[in-house]
Amino acid sequence: MKLQLIPKPGKGEYPAYADMYINLLAAGENVLQELKENFQLVKQLIFSLPGEKLLYRYAPGKWTIKEVLVHIIDDERIYAYRALRFARNDKTELPGFEQDDYTLSSGANDRSLESIFDEYEAVRWSTIAMFNSFTAEALVRKGIANNNLATVRALAWHIAGHELHHLNIIRQRYL
Repeated sequence: MKLQLIPKPGKGEYPAYADMYINLLAAGENVLQELKENFQLVKQLIFSLPGEKLLYRYAPGKWTIKEVLVHIIDDERIYAYRALRFARNDKTELPGFEQDDYTLSSGANDRSLESIFDEYEAVRWSTIAMFNSFTAEALVRKGIANNNLATVRALAWHIAGHELHHLNIIRQRYL
């Protein structure tokens, strides 16, 4: 599949908190390629770890690696859904979500790593296919979610940067 280029969003296309994610990505327009490649990086790293590391918490109340992975999947699904709504010109303001509640209810630690990555891969290919289908006009449409304005393309960049953010945390605090 040929991946379309999606220009990096400018200031004002996403909330200030998303800077930390978007700034992790290389300048350019290959965010869909980054999504494809970063999935492989995450998969390689996680499958290289001993099983006991997958349930390790670097501090009380912090998530395990399995919980982090399912959080990445949940976040991607939610942001992709927001992108779909905005791309289709839906003007309905969308609610936020409480990531800690999602993680507590995820059952991630009881799942096999294979099942987590089966889901992760399915979600990732769906996300790439969806963003790849959007027109240039759809990519700059805006919407509001959790009281924050964002463009469709900013949501693609958020998804990619959010994954890298958590990959960096895994490398720094879990290994």
